[in-house]
Amino acid sequence: MTLHQAILSAHSIILPHVLRTPLEYSPWLSQKWKANVWLKMEQIQITGSFKLRGATHKMMTLSEEEKAQGIIAASTGNHGAAVAYIGQKLGVSCEIYLPETVSPAKVGLMELYGAHLHYVGDNAIQAELTARAEAQQQGKVFVSPYNDLDIVAGQGTMGKEIVEDLPEVDAIFVPVGGGGLVSGVAAYTQAIDRPIEIVGCQPAHSAVMYESIMAGKILDIPSLPTLSDGTAGGMELDSITFPLCQEGVDRWVLVSEEEIQQALYFLLEKHYLMVEGAAGLALAAFEKSAEEYVGKTIVLTLCGRKMGLSTLADLLAQG
Repeated sequence: MTLHQAILSAHSIILPHVLRTPLEYSPWLSQKWKANVWLKMEQIQITGSFKLRGATHKMMTLSEEEKAQGIIAASTGNHGAAVAYIGQKLGVSCEIYLPETVSPAKVGLMELYGAHLHYVGDNAIQAELTARAEAQQQGKVFVSPYNDLDIVAGQGTMGKEIVEDLPEVDAIFVPVGGGGLVSGVAAYTQAIDRPIEIVGCQPAHSAVMYESIMAGKILDIPSLPTLSDGTAGGMELDSITFPLCQEGVDRWVLVSEEEIQQALYFLLEKHYLMVEGAAGLALAAFEKSAEEYVGKTIVLTLCGRKMGLSTLADLLAQG
């Protein structure tokens, strides 16, 4: 089965459990940049981000024995909330390993859905490696946030929806952390009989995937603090998303913290949407390169909504 076929299968499996999120037209951006700009409203997804797609697909593939044993996951927040939600729905016990720097806005849902939380280190990769080792020791399934074809196929269902709802789309801007979402979207669009450009968007403060692609190998490099905490940090050294990104991402755009902040403020002011930093990446990246997309049909992925109140206060104070 090709990854494109796996995405088709995943969509039918997860649809009873997730929202088919809409596209919203942006008259503000369309008029400003003389393009047709649409927002993929994944921030209204159940649990607040696209992560529910991959988590649901992975959990639905588990055997009854694996479900009974419970699972272990690692997350910077959104994946953990998604795993905890679908775990509670399926009666599967979930242990989730988090970096100590996780946003408090993302912890509450995991606790609400009954997950057992463990805090490890100060970055995502430390949490992932610890969680994977614990899963192996306990004989449980490790549910990776990105390094798993079942996860990638689940995330790729978002690309399927975009193409079905907007067949004329020319480019899709996708936030990138570990690369699960952009890998899935790219895998789906590559099988379409017309070219669709996939633009990977990362914060300059944590551009591990971009720097790794440029180097031709996965790098272990530090990240600086960023508003886009959902995409921050590195990736496992054997991550399947690295070659998928090498093949499927057509261009990369890095954005500054100020550009992310401006994007978040714009979405709040013009669209009345409060979204998290990672969701601001796509808009910030588009505005940085918008002159190249005049007359094109563009989709900007709003990947999640969990902005903490302190971040919102700072944003309003500086807006």
